[in-house]
Amino acid sequence: MARLTPVQIAKRMKSVPGWTRKGREIRRRFEFEGFMGAVAFVNRVARMAEKNDHHPDIDIRWNKVTLALSTHSEGGLTGKDFSMARECSRMFSGPAGRG
Repeated sequence: MARLTPVQIAKRMKSVPGWTRKGREIRRRFEFEGFMGAVAFVNRVARMAEKNDHHPDIDIRWNKVTLALSTHSEGGLTGKDFSMARECSRMFSGPAGRG
């Protein structure tokens, strides 16, 4: 998958509310009621990431999970990152998330 241009990235950022761009990645912090909710979310993200062969950087801090997405093999952002971001946001909006 080809790396996106700055114009393409700016357009796609509109499709992922709550995500911010930092250099060659997009990131978002998700907050849960407690640690187990955060871990359950991470497990769902991990299963989806493995299925799609696209693995985010994940940071868990008690009830907060930060995901950072970038396509390392392409050296930056691709459509795959934005698809993964939308899917993670959908999972968070479900019954286990607060959002």
